[in-house]
Amino acid sequence: MATAADITAMRRAIALAARGLGSTSPNPVVGCVITDASGRTAGEGYHQRAGGPHAEIHALRAAGGRARGGTAYVTLEPCNHTGRTGPCARALIDAGISRVVYAVGDPDPRATGGAETLRAAGVEVGRGPLTAEAEAGNSAWLTAVRTGRPHVLWKYASTLDGRIAAQDRTSRWITSPEARADVHRLRAEADAVVVGSGTLRTDDPQLAVRGIEGATQPLRVVLDTHATVRPTARVLDPAAPTLIAVGEGADTGHLPGADVVRLPVVEGRVSVPALLAELYGRGVRSVLLEGGPTLAGAFVAAGAVDKVIGYLAPVLLGAGPAALAGAGITTIGEALRLDMTETTRIGPDLRVTAVPATAPKER
Repeated sequence: MATAADITAMRRAIALAARGLGSTSPNPVVGCVITDASGRTAGEGYHQRAGGPHAEIHALRAAGGRARGGTAYVTLEPCNHTGRTGPCARALIDAGISRVVYAVGDPDPRATGGAETLRAAGVEVGRGPLTAEAEAGNSAWLTAVRTGRPHVLWKYASTLDGRIAAQDRTSRWITSPEARADVHRLRAEADAVVVGSGTLRTDDPQLAVRGIEGATQPLRVVLDTHATVRPTARVLDPAAPTLIAVGEGADTGHLPGADVVRLPVVEGRVSVPALLAELYGRGVRSVLLEGGPTLAGAFVAAGAVDKVIGYLAPVLLGAGPAALAGAGITTIGEALRLDMTETTRIGPDLRVTAVPATAPKER
């Protein structure tokens, strides 16, 4: 049974883990709090970057000798393998930690087993509390490990009547500056930002992170079956790396020097599963989908949307394109039902976060 002190310490560890969002991929975000033998906080840490020390190591260094006889609270089961860093389970044992509480078991077969190693060394090990909160904070990495493809977050901005642009296709700006700034936070937390050729032609977006100091720029990905992207498109500027995903027979002679990948075409457009497999192979574990309704529909139809964030502005248009199209849903019985997990005011707008009520379909 978790105590109030256990819950407080784990909640702090989850908050620490969130500081690593956007900088640890392809590794997870992890936070750790160490309390001494009397229950007082002795050290804190979080995984700051891929290849660097894990959360437990940072916390142990901060705790020093006070770690002996203490408790380590970790959002993810301590790893049990040697990669670019040593096994955290062994580091906790060597530091004299007497109890370890972790929120989420490690599903990575290369790293799991830390709990057993700790128990074998005489360390008391407990799982929980706040497992759901820790899972949510690490959802991108956990999805990637469990499914073998990147976690996909679809973001859109619309009016209250569901329009993403007016009838004449103008759309700047439906939502507020505060909402647009929040989107840059989402970009900074993602490994890749994906748009389609239609959005590129209509808006010519740059897709780089702006206004967030020290942010790691995500890979900008353009899904462009027929290679219609112009060489002068802003997405090809040097602000961030860019990948152009085209169909197998597309002519890319007008894009010399661009990073182009050729993928299978299914029903007239680049295969979404093939794109996700390519991105996963490049180390991408989280995708922010920023394209228009056609691209969003293709991902929904492929069962490849893990989270939805909609920015709803107090605006009515009455006509114009809707946020989602071509999702393969023809009757109410086929509707993709969502569980709403958060609603937050962002300036004058409302940010709604939801996840599929059941696991996304694999096709």
